[in-house]
Amino acid sequence: MSTVVFWALVLAVLLFVFGSKVFTQDATSPVEPVVPSATGRAPAAAPEPARSGPQDSAARDAASSSSPAMPRSAPVRLRIPKIGVDAPFTGLRIGPSGALEPPPADDTNLVGWQSSGITPGQRGTAIIAGHLDTATSPAVFARLDELLPGDRFEVDRADGTTAVFLIDSVENFDKDDFPNRRVYEDTPSALARLITCAGGYDRKAKDYTENLVVFAHLHPGD
Repeated sequence: MSTVVFWALVLAVLLFVFGSKVFTQDATSPVEPVVPSATGRAPAAAPEPARSGPQDSAARDAASSSSPAMPRSAPVRLRIPKIGVDAPFTGLRIGPSGALEPPPADDTNLVGWQSSGITPGQRGTAIIAGHLDTATSPAVFARLDELLPGDRFEVDRADGTTAVFLIDSVENFDKDDFPNRRVYEDTPSALARLITCAGGYDRKAKDYTENLVVFAHLHPGD
C-alpha cells in the first residue's frame, strides 16, 4: 500500500474516532452513548509518515519475511471467548464528510471494520471498532477493558480461514492526546486494533473522554 493511500485511510479513521456526531445520544439516556463517539475535536490532518533510510528499509524487509501474515480476505465474525463476544462484522465506508461511517447504533452485537483498509490477518494494521453501549443497554465492547496481555481473540474470514490474535496491551488514551502514529502504524507485520470509548462521560460534550485500544498481533499458530 502506498504511503499516500495509507495516510489517507488513517485520516478517515481518525475522523471516525474523533470527528463525527453520529453517535451522540441525549444526555438523559439511561445508558450513556457509544463508541467511538465524537468529541468534535478532529485533528487538522494526519501525521506525516516518518522518513526511513536504507537501514530502516532493510529492517522492515527482514520483519516482513519473518512475520506471519495471511492473504487479504474480509472478516465475517469476531470471537473473544473471555468476554463473551461473538459478533458479525459490517463493512464501514468513508462518508461524504470524509469521516468513516460508524456501525449502526441500534445493533448491540455488531463490530465494524474499514472495508477498503487492511483486513485482519493481512500485513498492516487492521482496525476493528465497536460500540461500548447504546441508549438502552451495554453493547459488543462493553467488557473490552477486561482483556489482558496474553489473551486471544479470533477473526473468522470470508475465505474460510481464522486469524488468531495475541493481545500485547490494553490501554486508555485521552481523546485530546490520542497516539495516532502508534495506533495506526504502517507495518510489515499483521496487527489488529480493537477500539471503543472509555473514561468518564462528559454530559456537556455528550461524549466519553477517552478511547480504549487493544493492541494485538497475528499469532503464528501453536
